[in-house]
Amino acid sequence: MSRRGNCWDNAVAESFFSSLKKERIKKRIYKTRDLARTDVFAYIESFYNRTRQHSHLGGVSPDAFERASK
Repeated sequence: MSRRGNCWDNAVAESFFSSLKKERIKKRIYKTRDLARTDVFAYIESFYNRTRQHSHLGGVSPDAFERASK
């Protein structure tokens, strides 16, 4: 973080939360906070971090990128 109010400091976090909202949260209605918490955790751990294609990795998933680099 460089200085107060610099929008570029939060670019990575803003990008992640934008993806989370578009791909998961806006498509669902949660009955309880615990269900929401569990669903967001599953999205991050099983989809976003493993199988979702990332532009930074050349359009491949992190798992595929790791397999290709071995």
